[in-house]
Amino acid sequence: MRIIAGEYRGRVIEAPKGMQTRPTTDRVRESLMSAISSALDGFEGLRVYDVFAGSGALGIECLSRGAAFALFSDRDSRVCSLVTGNLRSLGVPSERYKVLNADVLQRPPAVGGPFSLVLLDPPYATSPEAVRRLLENLEERGALMPEVLITYEHAAQTDISALTSGTLLSLYSTATKRYGDIAIDFLRKAES
Repeated sequence: MRIIAGEYRGRVIEAPKGMQTRPTTDRVRESLMSAISSALDGFEGLRVYDVFAGSGALGIECLSRGAAFALFSDRDSRVCSLVTGNLRSLGVPSERYKVLNADVLQRPPAVGGPFSLVLLDPPYATSPEAVRRLLENLEERGALMPEVLITYEHAAQTDISALTSGTLLSLYSTATKRYGDIAIDFLRKAES
């Protein structure tokens, strides 16, 4: 896997071996980063949370393009070691990132926020209701900026209506992009 743009453009990073993770393809990553850049007027100064980090490619792309800080989390300690290795091999200064080995669906982190961008690429078996509870927990902890952009990658056939219905955190979809059998929804917090 290669970083597509920015400071680390063209540099290679490692992806986890096996079928437990499905790294976002270069084509989808490039399209996603372009859409995020348009929605947030660039990456400069962003605080990013790459929730189900895998290789860390999404958060690293953001750092490469000027994000100030990225939190990477994954429940697999081997994946976290791989992400840390990728960041170190690129020479990313340690104050610009934190890698957290945690099952965030059980206990969301209380570090690194508030975030202006949250990247969600959970295992496809993860229900939208579980993702919603995670986002509500982050909101309760003050980890989501009012203008936060949330991207949610999922199987194209997944009904995500549970994500946009609820009272603790009101979200609305600003766009959905489809790439074959996957979809990425772009979500914003509704004003109170």
